[in-house]
Amino acid sequence: MKILRDKGVEPQIVEYLKMPPDATTLKALALMMGLRPKEFIRRREADYKELSLKEKLEDDDELFHQMAAHPKLIERPIAVRGDRAVLGRPPDRVLELLD
Repeated sequence: MKILRDKGVEPQIVEYLKMPPDATTLKALALMMGLRPKEFIRRREADYKELSLKEKLEDDDELFHQMAAHPKLIERPIAVRGDRAVLGRPPDRVLELLD
């Protein structure tokens, strides 16, 4: 967030744990980022292990469903600007949205 603020951009913060995105929103974000859900799921999260998601990494619909039901699984932050989005890992990736 500081990176964007230093560039004069005030980000809108979405508290995904309080208002988790649904599977449709996650699919749209994935398309905007050019990523499959297995590329932005938190594999070290307890829910990942408890739900045995390692065996389901090729099932995009299942991952979107589980990420919507268990939002702690979503890697963050995801920065969105217009029709583009980036996963903010590493943090300076968010600068791609300013081009």
